[in-house]
Amino acid sequence: MVTLVPPHRSHPLADLIERIQAGGALLPDSPGNVLEVVGILKSYGVVLDAYHRNLTFIAEHQFLMLFPFFKYFNGEVTFAKLLKHWWHDRINYEFAEYCMKAMFWHGAEGLDAYLDSEEFSQGAGAAIRAKLRGNAMMQGLDRLFPEFLPEQVRLLCYYSALGQFWDVMSRMFLELSDRYDRGEIETIPQVVQHVQDGLVAAAADPITYAVEIGDQRYEIIPKSAGLTFLKDTAVPYVEAVFFRSFPFFGTISYNAQAGQISSNQADFNYGALFADPLPVGGGGIPPTLLMQDMTHFLPDALRQVYLQELRGEDDLRVKICLSFQKAMFCVTTAAIRGLMPHPIDTTNPQHQQENLTYLEGWMDKLQDSQVLKMQS
Repeated sequence: MVTLVPPHRSHPLADLIERIQAGGALLPDSPGNVLEVVGILKSYGVVLDAYHRNLTFIAEHQFLMLFPFFKYFNGEVTFAKLLKHWWHDRINYEFAEYCMKAMFWHGAEGLDAYLDSEEFSQGAGAAIRAKLRGNAMMQGLDRLFPEFLPEQVRLLCYYSALGQFWDVMSRMFLELSDRYDRGEIETIPQVVQHVQDGLVAAAADPITYAVEIGDQRYEIIPKSAGLTFLKDTAVPYVEAVFFRSFPFFGTISYNAQAGQISSNQADFNYGALFADPLPVGGGGIPPTLLMQDMTHFLPDALRQVYLQELRGEDDLRVKICLSFQKAMFCVTTAAIRGLMPHPIDTTNPQHQQENLTYLEGWMDKLQDSQVLKMQS
């Protein structure tokens, strides 16, 4: 048995550090937690599949359309679908864009470095010129505001990159549900290991982006750019959406004089791991859209659990949000373990100390999150 360097007992999350060192997760292991996490990730996997398809459609088929009225229709515009859209009987693709804009605003280091490069400027410029060919109005706009269209292409790169990330995660979550149904997944550590294995397997997958204009294909993010799944989408996504995100409009003042929002972007802690589940279900709260989408795809076993609890379906979105946060703490554990500097069972004292320092850094970031409320 490997003897690990214990965390400082003064650390408020020392028990969680020890649990991770022992192969556990941020979320306690129990049959109820396993059912919730696997069930909600199955629903989330279905929704993510829809989200990634729409983001990819927008990136590839709505290229530089200034007024993309039908961008949520995935190329299939019918009167019946339009009625469903107006009646709001549809997937809320707005939330996918909300997450994409969180990533765009907070930034992804490797992707941003490429988007500031001369290689991107040349590739994007060629695509822009091809798109504007024969369009005098758009050519005039480009001459008046030469940075406007390149910035739109940068945004479309984030559409594509997030779509590719969610494609992998969707398949990973649906496979997790299938394995649970076959009896292969019975514990929270097994859930974490499944996600970790999936992240590692896809880690080096290239992130690319190209559009077809006329009969020619334009490489905007070529494979030669060296952007990869784990480093350039998964890690920035965790940072931007799990940790930082944006304050919810209507729940906190954006007025600088009120001082309720830090002026330092790095201090933002409004992400999925920090959000108070109670506002979910209220108008104007972006995660409400995701929770609403997941209500349509809940496994029967999980829905029965919710029905047996206080208020039944009256607070269904809040219950889904709580389950979703539990699942995201499992995904975060997988990311923490996957990025650990050394194997968790190393016997090298120096490596153990480096692992401990690494874990304490993560726990410092999680102190004010909902993690302690998940321990009961």
